[in-house]
Amino acid sequence: MHHRWRGFTIVMALGLALAACGGASSPSAAPSTGQSAGPSESMAAFEPMTYPVDGPAECGADNNPTNLSEIKAIDEHTVEFTLCNPDVAFLSKIAFSSLAIDDSDYLKEHGTNGSLVDEPNGTGPYMLQAWNRGSDITMTANPNYWGDPALTQTLVFRWSTEAAQRLVELQAGTADGIDNPGADDFTTIEDDPNLTLYEREGLNILYFGFNNTYPPFDNETVRQAIAMGIDRQRIVDNFYPPGSEVATHFTPCSIPFACEGEDWYEYDPNTAKQMLQPFLPMNIQIHLRDVVRSYLPAPQQVATDLQDQLNSLGITASIDIQESTAFIDNANAGALDGIHLLGWGADYPDNTNFLDFHFGSGATDQFGDKFDDITSALATGASTVDDTERAAAYETANNAIKEHVPMIPIAHGGSGTAFQANVEGAHSSPLGNENFSVMSNGTDQLVWIQNGEPGGLYCGDETDGESLRVCEQIKESLYAYETAGTATVPSLATECAPNDDLTVWTCTLREGVTFHNGAAFDANDVVASYAAQWDYQNPLHVGRVGDFAYWSAFFGGYLNPPPG
Repeated sequence: MHHRWRGFTIVMALGLALAACGGASSPSAAPSTGQSAGPSESMAAFEPMTYPVDGPAECGADNNPTNLSEIKAIDEHTVEFTLCNPDVAFLSKIAFSSLAIDDSDYLKEHGTNGSLVDEPNGTGPYMLQAWNRGSDITMTANPNYWGDPALTQTLVFRWSTEAAQRLVELQAGTADGIDNPGADDFTTIEDDPNLTLYEREGLNILYFGFNNTYPPFDNETVRQAIAMGIDRQRIVDNFYPPGSEVATHFTPCSIPFACEGEDWYEYDPNTAKQMLQPFLPMNIQIHLRDVVRSYLPAPQQVATDLQDQLNSLGITASIDIQESTAFIDNANAGALDGIHLLGWGADYPDNTNFLDFHFGSGATDQFGDKFDDITSALATGASTVDDTERAAAYETANNAIKEHVPMIPIAHGGSGTAFQANVEGAHSSPLGNENFSVMSNGTDQLVWIQNGEPGGLYCGDETDGESLRVCEQIKESLYAYETAGTATVPSLATECAPNDDLTVWTCTLREGVTFHNGAAFDANDVVASYAAQWDYQNPLHVGRVGDFAYWSAFFGGYLNPPPG
C-alpha cells in the first residue's frame, strides 16, 4: 500500500510540474499536419524537472526493480541520468526509436487520451501528413528540421505481405523501394539493370517459442525433445535466401559475446522420439502471423514444414494464422499456448539487445515463467565492464537457455532491400532502420513498400519493425545509429558522457531544435518522455496496449510496477 501511495504522489507531482512549466516550450504556429501547438509560454522561466520528484528511487526496492534511479534536468540543455549499476550499452539503448523524445505539453495532451498512437509529433526530418488505415502512410519533409533537410518532399509508405507483389510493383515502377525480397527474387533483381539489390547482414534470429505455463510445454523434457527433433538445416536450405545460416545460439555470432557457451542441440530425431514417447498423443497449435520479415522470409511454408516435422515425431499440430498486431500483442502477453514462430532483428549490436529483451528480468511474458539462472547471468553481463567477466556471464546464460529451452533458435536470415537503380542514397540497414531522408529519385515523391502496416506510431509502446521504421523518420532520440550502420552518433544530444564507473550519464542537448508543432525542445521534454515509460503508475504511461516492452527490457522493469 505504501508503494502505491508513493507512486500516486510522484505522478501527481509530475502533472503539476508539467502544468507549471510545460517543458518550458515556446510553441509557434502549428504546421499544416492537423497538429496544434500548446499555449504560448515563451515568457515563462525554465523550471527544471527531476523524476522522481521526491528524490531518487531506491535501487533494488520493491517499487524500483529497474536500473534507473533518477532523471534530472540540470538546466534547459542538460540532462543527467543516474543508474543503479553500470550499463555498457547505455548509448545504444538511448539511440533506439522507442526512447524518442516527445514535447512534454504534447505528451500530456495526447498521451492520456491515446491519440499519440495515431498523431506523432517529433523533431525528425519528416512529419506525418496522413495515415490511411489499411492503405498507406504519407509523410512530408519538415521545413524547420535542425539537420540536413530531407531530399524528397513527400515520403509514402505502403505494405504488402506478399514478396512477389512487392517485386511486381518495383518492376512496374509504382514503388521506388521494397523491403525483404523473396528468397527466389535475389537473382531476378540482380539481373535487372533497372533495379539494385542491397543485402543485409543476418543480424536477426527466427525462433520457435514455447510458453512454459501451458501444457505440454510446462515440461522441460518435452521442450528439449522437440529441440532435438527439428531439422533446422532443412528449414534454412529450403526457405532462406543466400547469406542465411542455422543458428548455433540465439544471438548472431558477429555480435560480441553472443556465442559463448555450448552450441545448440544437434538434430537427433531418434532420441527425440524416445523422450517424447511418455507424453504422446500430443495435439498442439502452431501460431504465426503471415508477415515476411528478415528472419522469416516464408512464414506459411516454414509453419507447414514444422507441422510435417512434428508429425514425424508423433505430434499432431494445426496452424493458427493471426493478424500481425494481434499476434505480437498475444505473444508479449504470454497468451500463445502452442509453438509460436517469431523472431528478432538487432536494434543495436550488443548481446543485451537480444538476450535481455527475451530472457532478462524485464522481459515480457512471451515464454512464461522466467529462469533465475538466466536472469542473474544476464544482469551480470549487462552491468560488467570487464570483457572476461562478460564472456563468463554469457557462457552461463547461453548454457542455461539451452538447458531450459524457452525456445528453439532456428536461423539467422539473410535479407535485403531493393530499389530502383536511379534512387540516390538507397541502402539497407543491418538494423532495419533505413533512413529515407537521404534518398532521392529526382522527383518530389518516394514510395516504399514494406511487409506490413504499423500497429501504432507511439513507438515507446511498439516492438514491431513495421511501426519502428515509420517512427524513425518522424521522431528522434538523444542518440541515433549511423545511416546503414550500427555505430551510435549524437542526435538530439550533442554528447552523453559517463562518469568513471558508467553510473551517471550527463547529456548535453542540441539547441535550436523544434518539434513539428513548433514547440521548442529542452531538457524537461527528455525527463517527461522517459518518466512516462519508466513509471507504471504515471498517468502518461499510456500507449496502444501499455506494454512499453522495450523500456522494461532495457532497464529491467518499471518504477512502481503492478503487483505480481
